[in-house]
Amino acid sequence: MSTNIQELEKLANNIRIEIINQVYAAQSGHPGGSLSIADIMAVLYFNELNVNPQNPTWEDRDRVVLSKGHCAPALYATLALKGYFNISELQNLRKIDAILQGHPDMKKVPGVDMTTGSLGQGLSCANGMAISAKLDNKNYRVYAILGDGEIEEGQIWEAAMAAHKYKLDNLCVIVDNNNLQIDGKIEDVMSPYPIDEKFKSFGFEVININGNNVKEILQALEKAKTIKEKPTCIIAKTTKGKGVSFMENKAEWHGKAPNEEQYKQAIQELKK
Repeated sequence: MSTNIQELEKLANNIRIEIINQVYAAQSGHPGGSLSIADIMAVLYFNELNVNPQNPTWEDRDRVVLSKGHCAPALYATLALKGYFNISELQNLRKIDAILQGHPDMKKVPGVDMTTGSLGQGLSCANGMAISAKLDNKNYRVYAILGDGEIEEGQIWEAAMAAHKYKLDNLCVIVDNNNLQIDGKIEDVMSPYPIDEKFKSFGFEVININGNNVKEILQALEKAKTIKEKPTCIIAKTTKGKGVSFMENKAEWHGKAPNEEQYKQAIQELKK
């Protein structure tokens, strides 16, 4: 565990490097939204979560549901750097018979708490985990990472109602608000704005932050732990493709792999 902001920023950068390495090796995947959540993943896994990579199924561990499962490269990079499996496995992203498929599989990948990929379903799964903790008198917390395009799904709002009904103060939703989805800007496709007011109206404590700022992420997660009798939603304003100049704020990098020249430029920028 580290609360050193510079160390966490360096870890986030290393996560970004491994995201690019994976997607380039596979020549397939989703770099844009993976890069946007790297800071969040670094803070969660290297400062916030009570987990044990040597015992991935420890029943008292904190849980993470990456509901936007197509951003698996960010999760895989984080788990590898945390020590759940050998970092060399990242080169096998999306290969036949490899454990690291295009979307996370809890039955194959150590450290993955929920199989995801069908957008809109992750918050319901996280609710179930949080309710289970309440029923079993466990103290673990559950974190659900949603995409801002994903919250156009109706099931998200049914789950939000349930989270409030059952007073899930052990649940923290994090919305990756990078403002872009596969078809363009979220307000042009099916606007979920104002996201914060929507979650407030569903009974959540809402915290607005810069989701690429490690200090703000740390402060928001600390505040979330103090909220009682209701769930918390952190609206994390991020930059899609963060850290790679030609990918930033470009919808076309939602699900596209770089060529060799682009790969070299991306790695060079990140290693600076």
